[in-house]
Amino acid sequence: MTSVLFVVSEEGYWGEECVDPLETLSDTDASVEVATPSGNKPVVDDRSIDPENVGEETAEWVKEVHRNDQRLQNPKPIAKADTDMYDAVVFPGGHGTNWDVNQDKHARQLLREAVEGDDQKALVVCHAVGLLAFTRDSDGGMLVEGREVTGFPNEWEQNIVDDNDLMPDGRKLPYWVEDEVKAAGGDWDAELDADASVTVDGDLITARGPESSHEGVMALIEALGVAPPA
Repeated sequence: MTSVLFVVSEEGYWGEECVDPLETLSDTDASVEVATPSGNKPVVDDRSIDPENVGEETAEWVKEVHRNDQRLQNPKPIAKADTDMYDAVVFPGGHGTNWDVNQDKHARQLLREAVEGDDQKALVVCHAVGLLAFTRDSDGGMLVEGREVTGFPNEWEQNIVDDNDLMPDGRKLPYWVEDEVKAAGGDWDAELDADASVTVDGDLITARGPESSHEGVMALIEALGVAPPA
């Protein structure tokens, strides 16, 4: 059976970017597990369950899954996850990843082994694409160097943070994903004129943001060769 690990932020994951891929994969014959940096429950970004931001239907859907899905309620620590146990690793986005997942050495190891290995795939969404800016390959170079990627663009970020890079909740954004991924050698194109943006480069799949999360997981399903949901 195909097995997939979700690595989810404890500092604030974006609801749709986790819940859509999680539920979509659950409708296939794949088994899904969840990990967080410390093994504590993931935290959903309040902005991603605000009906004024995402609509009433999406807000209620995310809240219901977040509250009731036992995989999200009982995650394992990332350090206890072994890439060889999984066919794919999924990194949902959200600003919270800037503070935990993207800075976690075990998350970097999972991503590196999934992308460099012969049998695994990785799907990285939105702000979690920042993980690529800090992940080195097995030779010590940057894993993202020369790879085609999409992710959360600066043009969108500037509409969220203030002039001091403060988030609406008062936290200082430590870096902008697009800047860091480009600096690490990534071939960046967020396709701002497109409704969705998903890029496949070998075993690495990246998706721009919430509206791209479903297309991203469908690309992963195709890459894994599992039957898509009915």
